[in-house]
Formats: sequence, C-alpha cells, structure tokens
Amino acid sequence: MILSKFKRRLFNILVVITLASIAVLLDARVAIAQESAVNYTYSEIREQDFSHKNLVGGVFAAADARGSNFEGSDVSNSILTKGIFIKTNLKDANFTSSLMDRVSFENSDLTNAIFRDAVATSTIFEGATITGADFTDAILDRYQIYQMCKRAEGTNPVTGVETRYSLGCRD
Repeated sequence: MILSKFKRRLFNILVVITLASIAVLLDARVAIAQESAVNYTYSEIREQDFSHKNLVGGVFAAADARGSNFEGSDVSNSILTKGIFIKTNLKDANFTSSLMDRVSFENSDLTNAIFRDAVATSTIFEGATITGADFTDAILDRYQIYQMCKRAEGTNPVTGVETRYSLGCRD
C-alpha cells in the first residue's frame, strides 16, 4: 500500500514535470513566432517593395502603404485596421483570415488576391481592380459588395472560385 502511494505520487510528479516542460517549449515557440512577425503600426511605408514576402501575422494598423508593392505576398492572419493601401499593387496577395477594418484599397490592383474568411468592415474598394479575387466567407459591407458586383469578373487561379460567386453577386 505504501509502495502504491509512492508510485502514484511519483507518477503525478512526472506528469506535472512533463506538462510544465511542454508548456515552456510551446511558449518559446510562440515567442519566436512573434519576434519574426512584422509590425508596421503607424508606419510610413509608401512605395516600398514587399513583393513575394512572408508577412503572415503582420501588423499594418494605421500604416500608410500608398503605392507599395505586395504582389504575391502572404499577408494572411494579419491586422490592417485603418491602413491606407491606395494605388497599391496587391496582385496575387493572400489576406486569408486577416482583419482589415476601415482600410482603404481605393484604386489598388487586387487581381487574384485572396480574402477568404477576412473581416473587411467599413473598408473601401472603390476603383480597385478585383478580377479573379476570392472573397469567400469574408465579412464585407453590403454597399461595397453591391459596388464590386458591378465590376466583378474572373476566377481565382489558386482557389478556383469565381469572384462574382465569392461575393454572392446576383446574376
């Protein structure tokens, strides 16, 4: 009986040590991931070249990226709230699951961009080229959807989804 209690305590101690070790390792991995994420909050990054970059989890909150080039970049799971992306090249960029509340994409090139599961409330797409863009399950303002449906065309080459279908446009 005493030996059984000792084994149980030893087992419990080993479990606690193992769980603590795993927690430390996971925390270290999260810290490393955070260190590698870009943070351009309130930055002036006009006419910069971010093409074909891994910007996953990046923060571009209130950043002024007018005229910049994000062609082919992975900007998924990022925060772009209040960002200014006017006349920006966003061709083939991936914004899956990004938060882009109150962003201006006016007159930008969003050809074949992916906005799946993104939140883009109060975001402006006026004059933007959206040919082949995929907005599947994105949260967009009805007025923006209405405006984009007037010019929506093409099929996204990565997802295979038609732009009109992803926006829920009526034929």
